[in-house]
Amino acid sequence: MAAQLFNRIGQVGLGVALVGGVVNSALYNVDGGHRAVIFDRFAGVKNLVVGEGTHFFVPWVQRPIIFDIRSRPRNVPTVTGSKDLQNVNITLRILFRPVPDQLPRIYTILGIDYDERVLPSITSEVLKAVVAQFDAGELITQREVVSQKVNESLTERAAQFGLILDDISITHLTFGKEFTQAVELKQVAQQEAEKARFLVEKAEQQKKAAVIAAEGDAQAAVLLAKSFGQAGEGLVELRRIEAAEDIAYQLSKSRNVTYLPQGQNVLLNLPTQQ
Repeated sequence: MAAQLFNRIGQVGLGVALVGGVVNSALYNVDGGHRAVIFDRFAGVKNLVVGEGTHFFVPWVQRPIIFDIRSRPRNVPTVTGSKDLQNVNITLRILFRPVPDQLPRIYTILGIDYDERVLPSITSEVLKAVVAQFDAGELITQREVVSQKVNESLTERAAQFGLILDDISITHLTFGKEFTQAVELKQVAQQEAEKARFLVEKAEQQKKAAVIAAEGDAQAAVLLAKSFGQAGEGLVELRRIEAAEDIAYQLSKSRNVTYLPQGQNVLLNLPTQQ
């Protein structure tokens, strides 16, 4: 009797375990920032987007496909040509995410790796069209205008595939080797021209200074000649006296100079040795 009771309990436990296994295999979780699309073996991809949480599905018949709908970054490099036929290496950094309501359509047309199929092609297309409207110099001086045009065109193009672009920025913009060398040579030529202009201006200023100095000397000579005519040699004698006073003043400050008056002997009278 006890053996039959234990067998009965074992069968019930086995049935519960089997039911629990089936239930667990029919559950799936959708984490935060994700959405799910259900593929049915008989009906195909259902036009239904499953939100966050734990949900049921029919094992073997149905299969959930999980999508990340948070913004993700992607760098897309492109080589294109400018209006003046210069090679331009440009890289865009894009923050993108799918439109949640269009996930069944995205999975049906593009698949789970929709970003790999869409972003490189439409980015290259838009960049080639926009960059071709500007020459190399304008791409540098009007970078904000270029970025705005790329943003508008690329956002409109991505919306056709069910994608939202939260941010688009130009992170890298360089030109071909020949153009870079030409720019460097132009800068060197401009610097040389500025240096030459400075030297010319300096020479002009020196010339003006020499002319002014010569005019001053001429006026001084005229004034001296006029003074000599009026005062005779008296002016020369006055200048001589002023010069002598200045020399005497300078010598008086020097310790190594001794002034010996003319006609006087200031030597010590030392006794001669007999």
